[in-house]
Amino acid sequence: MDATITYSILFITLLLMVGLFFFIRAATKDRTETLVLSAPEAAEEALQALARYFEGRAYRLQSVTPQVDTVALRGQVRPSVFMAGFLSLLAAIASLCFALVLASLFPSYGLVFTSLVGLSPLAGWLYWQRAGREEQVTLQLSPTAGEVMANLGEKGSTQVSITAHRDELIALQQAWDRGQVV
Repeated sequence: MDATITYSILFITLLLMVGLFFFIRAATKDRTETLVLSAPEAAEEALQALARYFEGRAYRLQSVTPQVDTVALRGQVRPSVFMAGFLSLLAAIASLCFALVLASLFPSYGLVFTSLVGLSPLAGWLYWQRAGREEQVTLQLSPTAGEVMANLGEKGSTQVSITAHRDELIALQQAWDRGQVV
């Protein structure tokens, strides 16, 4: 094989390895977002229903700040076994490709480069170490104009801002839409 072709394949493989590195790193990134829900019930009822929902998902009450209508909950997020295995598999495939390119460049050391595949479980281990962490959920009430109407005897609504991990917010939105948060 022409040396120019081999070196260009090596360059492309190195770029792919850099992309894989950042993909593995992004798997452990903090993905905190905010969701605003409109609750038809009173502020206290909405807050209690959401707190019960998150306590059912293994979060525990950390603090209540009545002055600013805020409730904070904490919970341990467990890493995914599937994701750890998937990242290890991707790392194994990438290191095998890298080893094949290096073996074609330096044929006398071909078997030495295949030992790079043995480093692939390191990707799953790094994910496992960084993904398991304690997450916080913050519930903050902000009454709408409907709540003022409720004080006058008419039915109102309350807006609740929930700051949590993106996956928790997706699960909450689905449960909220199905009417399972009561």
